[in-house]
Amino acid sequence: MSNRKYTEEFKAEAIKQVTERGYKVREVCGRLGISSKSLYLWLRLARKSNGKHSQSNDNELKQEIVRLKSELKRAEEEKRSETS
Repeated sequence: MSNRKYTEEFKAEAIKQVTERGYKVREVCGRLGISSKSLYLWLRLARKSNGKHSQSNDNELKQEIVRLKSELKRAEEEKRSETS
């Protein structure tokens, strides 16, 4: 059993290969020479930390949606008034 330390960049790349690129954990572990236990731990920690950030991101997204809907409504009204 190895007590090897991995950089945050290495961990992030391993996580991306699973979450964004669709590779199986087993494939990534074999390619990178890491244990599946380590990768599953990194994935769990990444999801947990993303959950904390996602609440603030949700509020920002909702505000942006409201703003864009308002802008769209205004543009549609301007277009109607131009054609009338």
